[in-house]
Amino acid sequence: MTHEEPGAEDHTQPVPVDAGTDAAAGGDSDDVSEGGAAAGTVGGRSRRPKKKAGFLKVTLLSLLSIIVIIAVAVGGFALYLNHILDRNLTHGVALPKSTVPPAADAGNSQNILLIGTDTRSGSVTDVSAGARSDVIQLVHISKGYKTAQVIHFPRDLYVAIPGHDKNKINAAYAFGGPALLAETISDLLGGVTINRYAVIDFQGFADLTNDLGGVDIYVPQAFDERGFGDFSQGYHKMNGQQALQFVRERHQLAEGDIDRGRDQQEWIKAVLKKTLSAGTLLNPIKLAETVNDLTKYMQVDAATSSSDLRNLAFNLRNVRSSDITYYTAPFSGFGSNPVAGSIDIVNTTQMKALGQALYHDKMSTYTYGKNDIH
Repeated sequence: MTHEEPGAEDHTQPVPVDAGTDAAAGGDSDDVSEGGAAAGTVGGRSRRPKKKAGFLKVTLLSLLSIIVIIAVAVGGFALYLNHILDRNLTHGVALPKSTVPPAADAGNSQNILLIGTDTRSGSVTDVSAGARSDVIQLVHISKGYKTAQVIHFPRDLYVAIPGHDKNKINAAYAFGGPALLAETISDLLGGVTINRYAVIDFQGFADLTNDLGGVDIYVPQAFDERGFGDFSQGYHKMNGQQALQFVRERHQLAEGDIDRGRDQQEWIKAVLKKTLSAGTLLNPIKLAETVNDLTKYMQVDAATSSSDLRNLAFNLRNVRSSDITYYTAPFSGFGSNPVAGSIDIVNTTQMKALGQALYHDKMSTYTYGKNDIH
C-alpha cells in the first residue's frame, strides 16, 4: 500500500451518498470528510432532516390546543345548560310509594307522567291550585332506553280515585294534585310504578313551538278556530299560538277529548322531530332556548333533580321520533253520570292487559289503542 500525500489524486471508488446531500449535489469539498463520507452522515449514511419532526410537533400542539378550546367551550355550554335547569325547575310534592314490587324482567324501564295544565297565567306555581289537567300522557321508556311509548289518558275516563268517590280521572288532579293523579293511574293499571312526573303549563307549549321556528303538525280532523283561521286536514306549519289552539280544541272533533289527545300527540311528535334534528341539537342558541322553554313552565316531583333530567336526556340521546309509538288508554264507549256528567267508560280487560305490558316492559307486543300519528 502506498502512502498518498494530501491533495493527491484519489483513485479509490467513491463512497455512495444519499441523494439530496451537499456532496451528491456537487457541494464544496470542505463538506467531505477524510473517509470520503459527506459531513452530517453516520457511517456513510445521511441523517434525516429535523424539519419534518418539528412540523409534526407544531401540528400536534395546534391540534391539542384546538381540542382544549373545544372542550372548554363545550364544558362552558354544559355549565350554562345546568344553570338554566337549576334556575327554572320547581319541585312539587313527592310521589307516593308503590306497594307492588318491580318486575324482574322490567330492567331499568320507567314511567313518567306528563301533565299539561291550562292555568292561562304562565306560572308553574299555580299548577296544583285547582288548575285543569287537560293533558294526561304517560311516557313509558323501555329498558336500555331504546324506545318509548306515549299513552293518552282521556280526562273523562270514569275511574276510582283513592280517598274519593269514582269520578273523571282529571278530578284526581283537582282533588290532590299530581301525586293523587299518579296514584289513581297506578291503581288503574294494577299497581304499575310511576317513577316521575312533570307538570307543564300550556304557555310552555306555545313558547317552545316559537323557539323552534314553528313546527309542521298534521291535522287529522278539520276545524275552524275563530281568529286563528281554518285548520284543514293535512300538514300545517304552526306558530306557538296556532299550536296552542290546536291542542286545546275538542268541541269540533268527532270524539271530543279522545281526539284532542291524539292531536296533542301529533304536536308532541312534531316537536320531538324538530328538537331531535341536527338543526336544533347542533345549534347552541336554539338548544339553550329549547331547554329554557321546556323547564321554565315545568314542575317536577320532589325527588327528581336537575342531574336526573340531564342523565335521562343523555340516555335517550339515540332515540329518534320513529322509535316512539302512541296510544290511547283503552275505553269501551261513552256514557253519563249524574255527578260527573259525560264520561268515557274504561275497557277493564284491555286496561289490565296494558298494565301488564307496562309492568313487564312488553309494550312492543301491545297494540290495542295504538294511534297512527303522522
